Amino acid sequence: MELILLERVEGLGNVGDEVKVRAGYGRNFLLPKSKAVIADKANRKVFERRRAVLEAQQRTVFEAAQVEAEKMSTLNLTVVRATSDGSHLYGSIGANELAVLINAEGYDVARRDILQDAPIKEVGEHEFRVRLHPDVMATIKINVEAEST
Repeated sequence: MELILLERVEGLGNVGDEVKVRAGYGRNFLLPKSKAVIADKANRKVFERRRAVLEAQQRTVFEAAQVEAEKMSTLNLTVVRATSDGSHLYGSIGANELAVLINAEGYDVARRDILQDAPIKEVGEHEFRVRLHPDVMATIKINVEAEST
């Protein structure tokens, strides 16, 4: 299935790129979310007329994500958790809990946008990334402290 991208799609292309994708991906994800249109003669003409507007919208979204990333990078989250020996946590802190902590600070982040190398399982300072745009990441620090008994 050949499509024309209407916005930047990570791992696929930029605005205006004509890409070949599997039918299911195009039909079930890209087309319903208005991220692409079928690459036929009529849609190519319509796209060329709208190209400048779409590119300007993408620039605006990108710039807003950069500003948000700068603000978000100043966050220093602190969490107190029970530990087994003073350094290892009972359980771990994963993407879902990190998203809840960030959202409590007034941001709007989905769990799928949290990128961790591994779940947090020890006391100390850790870093993780938040994807705000396919090209913009914010790095956030979290300090995990042991619960005092």
